[in-house]
Amino acid sequence: MTTRLTQNSDTSGARSAALIGGPGEVLAEERLARFVRERLAGEDLDGRSVCLVVPDATRSCPLPLLLSSVHAALEGRVSRLTVLIALGTHAPMGERELAAHLGYPEGGLDRVYPGMTVINHRWWEPDTFVSVGTVPASRVAELSGGLLRRRVDVRLNRAVVEHDVALVVGPVFPHEVVGFSGGNKYFFPGVAGAEIIDVSHWLGALITSSEIIGTLGVTPVRALIDEAAAMVPSRRLALCVVAASGSGALHAAAFGIPESAWAAAAEVSAETHVRHLDAPVRRVLSLIPAKYDDIWTAAKGFYKLEPVVADGGEVILYAPHIRRISEMHPEIEQVGYHCRDYFTRQWDRFKDLHWGVLAHSTHLRGAGTYDEEHGERCRVTVTLATGIPEDVVRAANLGHLDPAEVDVEAFAADPDTLVVPEAGEVLYRLRPPAQGGGRPGPGRGR
Repeated sequence: MTTRLTQNSDTSGARSAALIGGPGEVLAEERLARFVRERLAGEDLDGRSVCLVVPDATRSCPLPLLLSSVHAALEGRVSRLTVLIALGTHAPMGERELAAHLGYPEGGLDRVYPGMTVINHRWWEPDTFVSVGTVPASRVAELSGGLLRRRVDVRLNRAVVEHDVALVVGPVFPHEVVGFSGGNKYFFPGVAGAEIIDVSHWLGALITSSEIIGTLGVTPVRALIDEAAAMVPSRRLALCVVAASGSGALHAAAFGIPESAWAAAAEVSAETHVRHLDAPVRRVLSLIPAKYDDIWTAAKGFYKLEPVVADGGEVILYAPHIRRISEMHPEIEQVGYHCRDYFTRQWDRFKDLHWGVLAHSTHLRGAGTYDEEHGERCRVTVTLATGIPEDVVRAANLGHLDPAEVDVEAFAADPDTLVVPEAGEVLYRLRPPAQGGGRPGPGRGR
């Protein structure tokens, strides 16, 4: 097995990450298992307690394969093994969901993964958290390039702190808040308190989703997350993978400290999860998969497509299975969806609300302007073709389309429309003009 070593130049003195696979490759299960076994064998884990921080079901990831490989490498070596589901502020997973997600029969965790405990990140319960430090306002200002100046209490799930080692296991994709997901993001916001979630997400909103999404390297939000992660007293490691969107296939896996493993995987993700078009499209029909069960999560089907929509164009989120805007954040229905300037130009009205909610609002509404004379003017129209009642959708400042009226084949035949299946993980961008080889239309983007 050939293992490459990569170095994250943004992490001073960081150890190199080990990387297998790459763009266009598909890792065999045995190759992955051997990689995990060899990497973990080289770590001082005997007698240690280990907390595995893993994603919920809103990410494409062959988690049973990864988890079984890690468990096989650690069983009998470690004193305690706990799986912590990094919900962020998503809904908790029940036993049936956990069993399907982690790869064991319902009620049979101990038969498949003996000695392992599984817990949800119970972000709604104050006792979940412990404070590990603060980021001073002056440092937040420095990291954000002056966009924010606010002291942040760094709280995270006490299970991380109460284990000797925290091992992140999860995928890397282009991301609307941080540039590319994964790595330390599984701590913040994955298992973090509201304070750093609000500040980091609002910082991303100020930069704007279309500007930051798919940006390699240490973005201002990534810098804030890394600053907080450095305060975690447990030893941090990461197994970062690049998964084929919508499938269980893996293109690559990287292991090391979170900063380096993430950087190595992000480089592969940038070549795997980005499609380029030669010209903007007037309309996108974004087909939302079942793993997104409310608009809070399904909004990724907008984030990843906004960059290729022409001014005055439209993104339709087609998701007949969705019945709620947000199960866990109903306040978004009162706030509604608005561009960034709508909030910043009326900050006294909104500054006391959860900044994470405001950030979600701006990310889904996209680019736009606001002033008292002209009101709000957004660059594109966002339309929901879902099971959410029309009055709720329009009250949230979004367009409504009866999903029964959506003919996917007819949309696909329209030369002005881009139909995107399994939307939410692959980023679409316009190809820089110098690289263009003509204007073949939306259906022929790479």
